Amino acid sequence: MATIFYTASTLDGFLATEDHSLEWLMRQDFDQEGPMAYPAFVQNVGALVMGRSTYKWLREHEEKWGYSQFTWVFTRQDLPLPEGADVRIVGGSVAENFEGIEASAQGKDVWVVGGGDLASQFAAAGHLDEIWVQFAPVMLGKGQPLFTQELELELVELAQNRAFVCTRYRVLKNS
Repeated sequence: MATIFYTASTLDGFLATEDHSLEWLMRQDFDQEGPMAYPAFVQNVGALVMGRSTYKWLREHEEKWGYSQFTWVFTRQDLPLPEGADVRIVGGSVAENFEGIEASAQGKDVWVVGGGDLASQFAAAGHLDEIWVQFAPVMLGKGQPLFTQELELELVELAQNRAFVCTRYRVLKNS
């Protein structure tokens, strides 16, 4: 079991525009059967974790909830839940909630879906093991950052998926 921040980013290090749009990503050509693609990745995921902005974007842009895994949403707001889905809205810190998140994954990986600030909180709490980033051939100039703190990484895997550069890093834990 690992906790993994799996995401796409622009070459200049943004996950979304300033208003949290992912339209830049939806215009890209990515082979779903190619290296480091989502279908193979998600097979090993037992629980998802996301922030309020990611959750709201998914709810606004997807016809129905697309995940069968237990999902944790970090926010202080009361948000509507998708019908028939295992979604839990939680406040508090990553450290306060991690035991429950880990248990809900049932031995499989935990996917930190987004955003960069939440992934940074997982790293600060010592609960982030890997970062997988698919870099798209796009520059935004400004937006929501990939990560919000300093972190040392070790490159584990590198691949090309059409125009994307796909990377997988291990988070180096400070002892």
